[in-house]
Amino acid sequence: MGNALRFLYKNCCQPTTTESHSLGPHGVSAQSVGVSALAQDILHFEVTSQVPEGLSKHVVSSKKAQSNWYTKLLQAWKEAKPPPKTPEETARLIIQTLKHHQKADGLLAFYGLPHPDTLVELYTGVPSTLPNGVKYELHTLPVDTKAVADGDTITVYVSTADPRESSSVPKEVQVAAIQRSKARAEKNYAKADALHKKITDQNYRVLNIQNEEILAKKYRIRLRGIDAPESAMPYGKQAKEELANLVQGKCVKVLVYEEDRYGRYVGDIYCNGIFAQEVMLKKGLAWHYTAYDRRTELANWEKEARAKRVGLWASKNPEEPWEWRKGKREGR
Repeated sequence: MGNALRFLYKNCCQPTTTESHSLGPHGVSAQSVGVSALAQDILHFEVTSQVPEGLSKHVVSSKKAQSNWYTKLLQAWKEAKPPPKTPEETARLIIQTLKHHQKADGLLAFYGLPHPDTLVELYTGVPSTLPNGVKYELHTLPVDTKAVADGDTITVYVSTADPRESSSVPKEVQVAAIQRSKARAEKNYAKADALHKKITDQNYRVLNIQNEEILAKKYRIRLRGIDAPESAMPYGKQAKEELANLVQGKCVKVLVYEEDRYGRYVGDIYCNGIFAQEVMLKKGLAWHYTAYDRRTELANWEKEARAKRVGLWASKNPEEPWEWRKGKREGR
């Protein structure tokens, strides 16, 4: 268990030096850093049986009760597969593990994690049958966080070994992939790079996944039915980060409805059974794009976020991204 916690702390949760948020009681500078702080404290407790210093200033409980909490959290973390990495996942683990300890909610504030009232409940899940209008579905390779352009657009790759893809790979791409592999084996990297350019020019790419080279097709996906703030707009950064946290390192399922005028595939994205559009709307990080989508559930999720004044709805009059883009085009 100690090794698992050390891996999480080192590779997933270490504090960054670029955060500018104010510090919480535990001295963490952002919620995501609070995850690493909890992982570090659980590791410390496993080794020393000591709870964090200063915790008693923020929770009204005895040291014995606090030790009981960390004993349970340690066990819960061991059993979690995979262990929590996001603030929401970590907050849910604490709430679920210590649900019979009312005063233990102070731990969330201690680590700067979301309060129970701010956590969204997700109900949709992956549909058992394809909805009307779906042309086909994609099953992607793990998504790179850098492939998230903003809160409603990502780039994904689908292996050409997929039955749907295998029959449509251009011959020149297949030949270039074989020749590139030979060139790399001969350490002729200049030739290999030139061949890879031929591959990428055809909208394909050779990816290295777990030391295996995989030829994959590139798809730019536009999340159907929502419009997130542009990167330069208020909450644009938060929207991008939320979508990145949801999909990074995971294989996602995309239900494709159509292709838009920019060559993007418009679709619904599901990640580990979670409907991405539901997350973005309920967290107040996107508008329901009613000009292109009339689904009532999306409208209701936006209304729910508006009522709670979460995310961009904390502002009195947030500017719609389509109006913002129109202003840019008109030079306003």
